[in-house]
Amino acid sequence: MNIQFKKGVLELCALTLLAKKNRYGYELVNEISKNISISEGTIYPLLRRLKNDGYVTTYLEESKEGAPRKYYQLTETGKKMEKELREEWLIFVKKVNSFLKGGVKNE
Repeated sequence: MNIQFKKGVLELCALTLLAKKNRYGYELVNEISKNISISEGTIYPLLRRLKNDGYVTTYLEESKEGAPRKYYQLTETGKKMEKELREEWLIFVKKVNSFLKGGVKNE
């Protein structure tokens, strides 16, 4: 998949997954990787930016498999952003699909 396509949707994918439940970084990588090929090195800078922007908070939770895990949780601002990005994405996809099918609609 084109790297520019990935960059544009990774934030939406991460926020959408976090809207469903709190997750740790590696878990996000695994979930996103089921549909989009990404590496761990891609997600952590994104998560750091989401935290700096106030969209997520973090907390540590003990793990049965080793060191405590850092979980990411959406803030109220993050929930609003996820909703806005989701709505924008659906409109965007509709317009691109219209274009690809041969017609361009001015909505």
